[in-house]
Amino acid sequence: MKRRFVLDAWAVLALLQGEEPAASRVKQLLSDAQGEDPELFIPIINLGEVVYRVGKVKGEDEAWQTLDQIRRLPLTVVPAGEESVFAAVGFKMHHAISYADAFAAATADELEATLITGDLELEQLKNQIEIEMLERVNR
Repeated sequence: MKRRFVLDAWAVLALLQGEEPAASRVKQLLSDAQGEDPELFIPIINLGEVVYRVGKVKGEDEAWQTLDQIRRLPLTVVPAGEESVFAAVGFKMHHAISYADAFAAATADELEATLITGDLELEQLKNQIEIEMLERVNR
């Protein structure tokens, strides 16, 4: 069975911003995904969060360029259908996490994947889903 990983917005933003050592781990996963294993996923809600955050800091043109770059990566975008929306609602109801983070958790749960994140809020879910916590060195 192929290994599966779900990247949340934190992981993708760490990559885009060169936040080490997190960025290197995400690069390694993307490099490995060029082959058959592993499979990488990002929920559409988390992808939207990345685009929004880039746009907020660097402007709208840069945000859309970033989206184009991300779409070229070996990363499957997971749509937000009714089932995933209510799975995310369940995580959000029971945990103090953002709604976008709830989508990442629900997607990892549904796909039986490891959630790749550096968001400390998500550590509280480690008994429900598999999580790989990324680190970054404070500048």
